[in-house]
Amino acid sequence: MPCGRRKSIPPDSLTQLRQQLDRLPHKSPERTAQVVAVAGLYGISTTSVYRALRRFQQPRAAHRADYGKPRVLPQTELERYFETIAEIKPRITNK
Repeated sequence: MPCGRRKSIPPDSLTQLRQQLDRLPHKSPERTAQVVAVAGLYGISTTSVYRALRRFQQPRAAHRADYGKPRVLPQTELERYFETIAEIKPRITNK
């Protein structure tokens, strides 16, 4: 294995582990045994397995509905504002 490369659990294994853990009671020692078994299988720590499970459940960030558009002013008003500034700027001097 190349140096510096992280070991990771395949997504299908994480899905299967999540389903197995969801069937068990929260305080069940079998849950810990399942996590330890997966950690041993992939050669990582149990903490890494729990971390991978947390990350796996998080939704991916999506773009906002107004992505790439001005949020304060509509595009037409913003362009008119810039045109007004461009007209006034040559008239204003600091002399």
